[in-house]
Amino acid sequence: MWKHITKVIMAVVIFLSINNGHAVLADGKDTEKAINEKYGAPIVVYGGSLSHDQKEKTKQLLKVNEEVEITEITVTGDDLKKYINGDPSARMFSSAKITRLDEGEGIQVIQVTPENITEVTDEMYANALLTAGIEDAKVEVASAVKVTGHSALTGIFKAYEVSGEELDTVRLEVANEELNVATKLAKSAGISEEQVSQLITEIKQAIGEQRPATKEEVEKIVEEQMKKLKIELSDEYKQMLVNLFDKFRNLDIDFSKVKNQLEDIANDVKEKLKEAGVDKGFFQGILDFLKGIFEAIGNFFRGLFN
Repeated sequence: MWKHITKVIMAVVIFLSINNGHAVLADGKDTEKAINEKYGAPIVVYGGSLSHDQKEKTKQLLKVNEEVEITEITVTGDDLKKYINGDPSARMFSSAKITRLDEGEGIQVIQVTPENITEVTDEMYANALLTAGIEDAKVEVASAVKVTGHSALTGIFKAYEVSGEELDTVRLEVANEELNVATKLAKSAGISEEQVSQLITEIKQAIGEQRPATKEEVEKIVEEQMKKLKIELSDEYKQMLVNLFDKFRNLDIDFSKVKNQLEDIANDVKEKLKEAGVDKGFFQGILDFLKGIFEAIGNFFRGLFN
């Protein structure tokens, strides 16, 4: 009898194993990549100064061969001149892969080679892209050599034109100026990259809420946000921000559409600041620790002489 029961149990186990195997195979099949008929293939933009070997390395970094279908283009100095009135003789190495997303998914920036992008952060890219009018896209940035990361922005602009979307050239120029101001502040103004991104994002949010009508009102917003975030800048750097956001306020931006994306950027920056320890709790902890040390030293010497 026990032999029969054992055989039945074994048969059930084998049957379930086979069915589970089929289920796994079916799931695996469902996750295969398919051609996106809604937004088209991802677009990869290569920096025009890449050598053959560097371009092949970039393809590996951006996993070009893993895509079912892909559009590949190259960005040159002429494009730099066309999109942001830049120097056409500039060398361009940083590259990007752009994948369109559904409305509401926001801007997702991934630096595949953060060790080779020396100046531009994820949040700086995301902020500049929103200024340029680009929303709901996954942007992967990579470089086979160390670069500042600025040319990737021009490449992204070109990718959108190739996909048939017209971008406002004024917004593109302001977006590029924003990226230049952000990297300059992070490099020379004595504040961190995260603090720069936080300040720029907070100023944008305030402009969206207050809708300043004059440059003086923009200056007031800049000063308010600096004070709120406890950021001190020289008059030169503060004026750079005022000039930038005076142009920004005149752009045709639907703030109701970008509000959530700005909030996402702000939350990402706050999380990074928290991880870096740049918050009130961190500094209070240091002060308490030092206070404890000095009290212990004082008690020690008082004990010696009592």
